[in-house]
Amino acid sequence: MKTPLLATICALVVTSGAAFAAGDAAKGEKVFRKCKACHQVGPEASNKTGPVLNGVVDRAAGSVDGFKYSPALTEAAAGGLVWTTAELDAFLTKPKDYLAGTKMTFAGLRKDADREDVIAYLATFAAE
Repeated sequence: MKTPLLATICALVVTSGAAFAAGDAAKGEKVFRKCKACHQVGPEASNKTGPVLNGVVDRAAGSVDGFKYSPALTEAAAGGLVWTTAELDAFLTKPKDYLAGTKMTFAGLRKDADREDVIAYLATFAAE
């Protein structure tokens, strides 16, 4: 009886990430223009108002060296928050609702496709 349940759980985990795998990184690069005022990606990226986003997908929250995170994010990181595609999707929808006390002032991305695309774009940048 446990085997079918395990198979169902595995299928749900795999398909939950599938929406982000289907995201269009090229479109995500355009959506990311909204983020560039505070964040950088790429080989020469450095922390600005927000941390570098290279390697952010599946990275432990609050782990970029040299960036001073808000107490709210530091607490969430201590609690084990990892920026999975699902967590990034929830955060990017409306950051202040997701994490009260975050320093991120961005209002969020309302369109599912925009979030999927920007996450697909961010996934193209490995941690340095």
